[in-house]
Amino acid sequence: MELISDRSQPLKGIAMKLCSVTILVVMSALIKAAADEVPPGEAVFFRSFFAIPVILAWLALRGELGVGLATESPMAHVWRGLVGTSAMGLIFTGLGLLPLSEVQAIQYAAPLLVVIFAAMFLGEQVRAFRLSAVALGLAGVLIVLSPRLTALSGGEVGAREAMGAVAVLAAAICAALAQVFVRKMVATESTSAIVFWFSVTATSLSLLTLPFGWTVPSPGVAATLVAAGLLGGVGQILLTSCYRYADASVVAPFDYASILFAIGIGYAWFDEVPTLTVLAGAALVILAGVLIIWRERQLGLKRGKARQGVTPQG
Repeated sequence: MELISDRSQPLKGIAMKLCSVTILVVMSALIKAAADEVPPGEAVFFRSFFAIPVILAWLALRGELGVGLATESPMAHVWRGLVGTSAMGLIFTGLGLLPLSEVQAIQYAAPLLVVIFAAMFLGEQVRAFRLSAVALGLAGVLIVLSPRLTALSGGEVGAREAMGAVAVLAAAICAALAQVFVRKMVATESTSAIVFWFSVTATSLSLLTLPFGWTVPSPGVAATLVAAGLLGGVGQILLTSCYRYADASVVAPFDYASILFAIGIGYAWFDEVPTLTVLAGAALVILAGVLIIWRERQLGLKRGKARQGVTPQG
């Protein structure tokens, strides 16, 4: 059961989006703080398992515990869970090896790749404007990546940084594929089911990494990871709910506020200062993302006019 959307409160939707972005960056910082003590697979477990009670409480408040968790396609959740969990694990790997703002900047490749994958796997039509914007954004990603991929000759530190950059880029690819799965799933699956079963699937899959070096975290690190899981659940709920109050084209650009939060938290918490290369590359990626969002909005307006029998101009 889905609640009826009320998109007449865009400011509320924007506020919820900004809150979700802030919370998810803080969650990433908590994972980064624990990265020296626990492996990525164990961090995925904490992030996913402790999000479940938050999501269940949200579903109970919405009256969706019964029908909201029903699914017509269990295997779709499994496949989405596989790629989504892979993305999470790879991002957590990158967080242990790269500055927070750099990880955030590389992750911006995901929505650009969704455009390409949607054309490849869903048959969506992509014209020259969006392809040009995607090319611009991917050029920005390459600018961010370039210092890391040329640092392989810098010894162990250079190799670790290169591995982190590759891991986050692979995470962006997996995240984009997960979004393509979600686009297909929404035809038969409720948002509640998609959110809940992903957490369950990710928790289960993370246990497969137990033989690969899980540790018993210290009390402080354990509390950090539990907080990351709880915040992850809250952030996911806010992210899902913001679209009830404003159109996607209105709230989507506020995703890019995350780079500001990542820079601030990275500086205050980890003494990280982003390089000009990272900032320049991130600016290109953000520009490309905003252009795609703007184009989607224009196309949406034209489709709306066409449905109303009005001939679009221009």
